[in-house]
Amino acid sequence: MMDVTKYHIGYYNPPKTEYRWVHKDHIEKAPAWCSVDLRDGNQSLIVPMSLEEKLEFFNLLVKIGFKEIEVGFPAASETEFEFLRTLIERDMIPDDVTVQVLTQCRDHIIRKTFEAVKGAPSAVIHFYNSTSVAQREQVFKKSKEEVKKIATDGAKLVKQLAGEYEGNFRFEYSPESFTGTEPEYALEVCNAVLDIMQPTPDKPMIINLPVTVAMSMSHIYANQIEYMSDNLKYRDSVVLSLHPHNDRGCAVADTELALLAGADRVEGTLFGNGERTGNVEIITLAMNLYSHGVDPKLDFSDMPAIVELYERVTRMHVYERTPYAGALVFAAFSGSHQDAIAKGMAWRAEHDLHEWTVPYIPVDPTDIGRTYDADVIRINSQSGKGGIGYLLEHRYGYNLPPKMREHFGYTVKSISDHAHKELTAPEVFQVFQNSYLNKTSPLNVAEAHYIQKNGIYAVVTLETGGEHREYSASGNGRLDAVSNAIKAGTGMDFSIEAYTEHSLTTGSTSQAATYVGLKWGDGTVTWGAGTDNDIIVASVKALVSAINNK
Repeated sequence: MMDVTKYHIGYYNPPKTEYRWVHKDHIEKAPAWCSVDLRDGNQSLIVPMSLEEKLEFFNLLVKIGFKEIEVGFPAASETEFEFLRTLIERDMIPDDVTVQVLTQCRDHIIRKTFEAVKGAPSAVIHFYNSTSVAQREQVFKKSKEEVKKIATDGAKLVKQLAGEYEGNFRFEYSPESFTGTEPEYALEVCNAVLDIMQPTPDKPMIINLPVTVAMSMSHIYANQIEYMSDNLKYRDSVVLSLHPHNDRGCAVADTELALLAGADRVEGTLFGNGERTGNVEIITLAMNLYSHGVDPKLDFSDMPAIVELYERVTRMHVYERTPYAGALVFAAFSGSHQDAIAKGMAWRAEHDLHEWTVPYIPVDPTDIGRTYDADVIRINSQSGKGGIGYLLEHRYGYNLPPKMREHFGYTVKSISDHAHKELTAPEVFQVFQNSYLNKTSPLNVAEAHYIQKNGIYAVVTLETGGEHREYSASGNGRLDAVSNAIKAGTGMDFSIEAYTEHSLTTGSTSQAATYVGLKWGDGTVTWGAGTDNDIIVASVKALVSAINNK
């Protein structure tokens, strides 16, 4: 049984009452990004990646544009040590990419970490210790001074070894479980570390303030970040970094508000894979910036390929509704949504717009390697005539008249409803062909000849049940004459209610598509479509198809 009395507020708001970040309405530029997929992401997999899989993932991150990549905790295991050494010895780290390694503030672990990064073109030594009330009291059983000394002793050793080892080193400190730490105490510890490391604008240090466990609403984290940003020493020499986890499902919001509050850098994973509920999703953050016209400095133009590699090497699944990357995030099944999207697409084309304004779709799917017909308009029993018509037109070139489009929409939805499944584009096209296109049974016009006499005089050979009979009639045009001949020969009672035509293709072999709607004596309306290189032949085929649909 649930018992709410077990729980209390475990976070700490800073001693500040006015915050500047609340008056900002957007993030003006991309932060520095650090992927921790090969550390937080990998350690959270049921089956961790093999060496070759990690190397492939590393290459993907480089291709996307990450300039900082945390490659692991090399002192923790031989596997992680070997991975880092392989990157260095195979010369796989580009000159403009910095690898980041993680180490606790413990003497032997720090020393082995420096051994691991020898020869790297550039490396961030990321050292940390936990500072929260719960960790101090329950895990370490140490006072504030004793916990601070762990941090400062670690900083001293890191600085000493940086002078003893050859390499291009940068440094990062994290007060782990920052969100469960009193802000004033977190500030005291970070400033003590900074006093030892003595960063400069030319050699800044990263201070990373992790949401190790999410405890508060997002605005509280932003308050904590602004307080730290305003009060850290050497602020012009500090890169203020975020590392949010997603325990409350708010990691993206935590990060965006914290960037408004003064943070400069974000550590996360592509799709949010990490401990417990995961890390913040960098793809979502970056694409959110992109959707506001801010260059994220990361390239997600081939999202399907990124998803494929990620799923293959991690054996994780990108949920279908994952923002931007999921298989269904652009999919519109609702009829009203499909109609709005189709009209929005038409509006852009008619007005030759560069700016993206289409309803329901926050970014142009083609920007990230998706397609309109396969990814946006999806057909099931909830679909509408607008989306079904859009798919038929843009995939196959058939632009049905509005009333026929509505009729076709109901036909498709009925089939999907009875089959209890989504219909693919080829299946939708097959329904169109079977239902309307060039139907020759039970009646067919085998031949039609025309004479200019009292308008147009048509001699029509009708085929029914294997028998051929010839009929003739006049009309105000060829189609009207054929229609009158059929009615005269069969006694059918109909009138041509609608007729449209257009070209399917261009060039000398262009095919024409025609559509005919017939209104019958009993008030019903039937539709037919026809295609042929000859527009008159196509029109007759559409007429016959509509008759055969009675």
